[in-house]
Amino acid sequence: MFTILGIGFTAPWLLLGLAALPVLWLLLRAVPPAPIRRMFPGVTLLLGLKDDEQVTDRTPWWLLLMRMIAVAAVILGLAGPVLNPKTETAGSGPVLFLLDASWAGASAWARTSDLLEQQLAEAGRAGRPVAMMRLTQPEEPQFQNATAWRTRIAGLLPEPWQPSPDQIAMASSALDGIPAGTEIRWISDGVDYEGRDELIAAARSAGDLRVLQSTREALALRPATFEDGVIRLTIIRATAGPSREVTVLAQGRDPAGTERLLASATADFAAGETEASVDLSLPSELRARITRFELQGQRSAGAVSLGDDGLRRREVALIAGREGHEGLELLAPLHYLEQALEPTADILNGALLDVLPANPDAIVLADVATLSAAEEDALTEWVDDGGLLLRFAGPRLAASDVSRSDEHPLMPVRLRAGGRSVGGAMSWGSPKELAPFKEDSPFFGLTIPEDVTVTSQVMAQPDPTLADRVIASLSDGTPLVTRKALGGGQVVLIHVTANAEWSSLPLSGLFVEMLERLAVSSATGSPDAADLEGTVWTPVRVLDGFGLLEDATTLPGVEGPELVSAQLGPDMRPGLYQNEDRRLARNVLRPDETLQPATWPADVPVEGLGFERERPLGGWLLGLALLLLAADVIATLALSGRLTASRARSGGAAALLALCLLTAADPAQAQEAETDDLAILATDELVLGHVLTGDPEVDDIAQAGLRGLSDTLYFRTSVEPATPHGVDLETDELAFYPLLYWPITPDQPLPSDEAYAKLNTYLRSGGMIVFDTRDAHIANFGTSSPNGRKLQQLAAPLDIPPLEPVPDDHVLTRTFYLLQDYPGRHNGRSIWVESAPADAESVEGMPFRNLNDGVTPVIFGGNDWAAAWATDAEGRPLLPVGRGFAGERQRELAHRFGVNLVMYVLTGNYKSDQVHVPALLDRLGQ
Repeated sequence: MFTILGIGFTAPWLLLGLAALPVLWLLLRAVPPAPIRRMFPGVTLLLGLKDDEQVTDRTPWWLLLMRMIAVAAVILGLAGPVLNPKTETAGSGPVLFLLDASWAGASAWARTSDLLEQQLAEAGRAGRPVAMMRLTQPEEPQFQNATAWRTRIAGLLPEPWQPSPDQIAMASSALDGIPAGTEIRWISDGVDYEGRDELIAAARSAGDLRVLQSTREALALRPATFEDGVIRLTIIRATAGPSREVTVLAQGRDPAGTERLLASATADFAAGETEASVDLSLPSELRARITRFELQGQRSAGAVSLGDDGLRRREVALIAGREGHEGLELLAPLHYLEQALEPTADILNGALLDVLPANPDAIVLADVATLSAAEEDALTEWVDDGGLLLRFAGPRLAASDVSRSDEHPLMPVRLRAGGRSVGGAMSWGSPKELAPFKEDSPFFGLTIPEDVTVTSQVMAQPDPTLADRVIASLSDGTPLVTRKALGGGQVVLIHVTANAEWSSLPLSGLFVEMLERLAVSSATGSPDAADLEGTVWTPVRVLDGFGLLEDATTLPGVEGPELVSAQLGPDMRPGLYQNEDRRLARNVLRPDETLQPATWPADVPVEGLGFERERPLGGWLLGLALLLLAADVIATLALSGRLTASRARSGGAAALLALCLLTAADPAQAQEAETDDLAILATDELVLGHVLTGDPEVDDIAQAGLRGLSDTLYFRTSVEPATPHGVDLETDELAFYPLLYWPITPDQPLPSDEAYAKLNTYLRSGGMIVFDTRDAHIANFGTSSPNGRKLQQLAAPLDIPPLEPVPDDHVLTRTFYLLQDYPGRHNGRSIWVESAPADAESVEGMPFRNLNDGVTPVIFGGNDWAAAWATDAEGRPLLPVGRGFAGERQRELAHRFGVNLVMYVLTGNYKSDQVHVPALLDRLGQ
């Protein structure tokens, strides 16, 4: 690049045009301005005429100077001037960029992108082909024009892992096929990893290696651990630098579900140290809300430690049914349960009705047979809401009649009846061992000790559902542990006692592991591969390179041992994984992992990522030239006397038009302003909305229908609606519209998940959607028509309450007009609304039930109401309805239904109030 006074030029040969400026000056100086022509009636009139305005015969020097500056600005602008130009390096061959592209470089990724932009611009000016390879996602290098790569920089992002040995091997193999003479520029994150030395050797043998390395200190956060009642957080760094402070933020959800900062702590790095630790003491309720820890000011996946069930001590209520001496009660049957749960769970003691309001995570009933009606109802409701009820057998349960003839709701199976002396228990001469756990059992993969045996148990009654509910059995096939779902929760029965009276299971480590698998207790610390053997974990949310969580519903499940031991990569991403009722976090760092700085051979040049950004000046110079030329036009007109008042006004208008064109508003800003205007209008006045279906004809009829309904409301009621709006579910805000009319077409696309989330929020916030399949003349309500089937697909993800046909006493029948039918263009089937409350009963003397103040969030029908309401700009009906007077009567009823509908949305069930009873009885003739 040719450089003059610190300014480079990409096309320096154009500067030769500056040499022509003196010649141009002389030419313009020699040519006088055009004379002024005036028309006179006769020559004689010239006698004695004196011209008060003198026009020079030469162009003024200041005008020539302005023209020279404009021409010079054009020449300089076209020559491609660049401020802070990058000096070209030697070489003209291909350039290969190697990027570590790991989490360690995510915090400085903006600087990396800027550097790539500058490097590609330099290679483009030199005409050098370019290829790029991310070592975290290696591919065969594809050498292309630098301009093509510049458009792809935004898509080059860091990954939440470091290059693995397999990826290093792929990259080394790819380097063998690059062209000879290739310059390799390695953009390093500054952190060492396994296999990097081999890749350095391969790069040096393939071409000239040059390193561009980030100087920003890489910090990482090890997985948080819970020890001695406090959360231990350890921060590590690659280089032993000076002392510094690092703040750790604990993020989580408040009771309203909003992500907030729950706590923070500061860790101090001592000078020369690479580790710093800090303890965070939080109450169990606050600790259970933590979802992640992160380092303040660091934007990388390595600076994030996700929280899982290992940080959350579950609350478990222990309730025993045995009465007797207090000392004996401590030892049997709760002694072994307390010993197993105390290290990992907060134990609640007390009466059942006393601990239920605390909403524990699990309730354990040890040999509790009979519950009172109040206890049974409260416990059933708690399990139905998602609780885990774990029951142990014992003499009391064996001797009772619970779940004998009929299965008890709080028992997973029916039990066999037996003599009361031994209850339903069965005793053997020789103890029985446990059978290996099946693959569909939550205990699959656990090792069964040889000394675990069972001497007695309660027996399950054979039933068709028994096989599906057995999750552990003895060697002879008799059930040992059974389970069933109850609402959102589950009931589990272990068919032996919770102490060592009937088996040796409570004496073994298997007992603790089974409790963990059932999610009764929470395992602290990181599990090893053996602990997760036989389990499959489903990814819930995964981290990207910048430490942000994203949805992982499309990723496959991961085997338990792989979740712990496998190296991170495309097939094993850091994030949250779930199995049964337990959630486990796989973080970027392992508990004992350290960071090492990247080192390079002495003969490899290493530079930083910092640089002075090149600033092109061509646009500024060309803009200056345009302004000078515009000023030249105005000055020339003024000197020639042609800038009269009228011409000045027209010229000013032209200049204003040109200025508007030059400073035209950004389309995105114009669209945003238009959206704001619509929002202001929708909040200032009542606006009805219809969902855009993508069918122009249907959307036009819906718009015309709501316009006709708005006119009817304006003339007949105190409601004065504005012009209806067509609503795009993907982009528009729905809260502005109290009512949405949704015509159904068989080919309209399904809304996105984000749109359905907005729709559900709209419905829960008091909005109403009127679904109209428009096919009542050919089909009944249901899926017997294409529109009906499409309605079923559209409504499936919505939070829709139970429905019923509009009853005769529904408020919709009397909000403004008294109606019995609800026709549109068709007068077919009835319409469906939310079911009335179960306790809505008629009161003596009232013609209708006393309903609450709610409004049905949805109305389903197919009478094509918009077609009956539709009018043109002059208020004339657009579409025919029925025939003759009967058709016009049907159209009138359709308008009345529309009025009732809007009044119902705006006023709710106010016509159910008893104050309206006399007037309604009078109207009804009762």
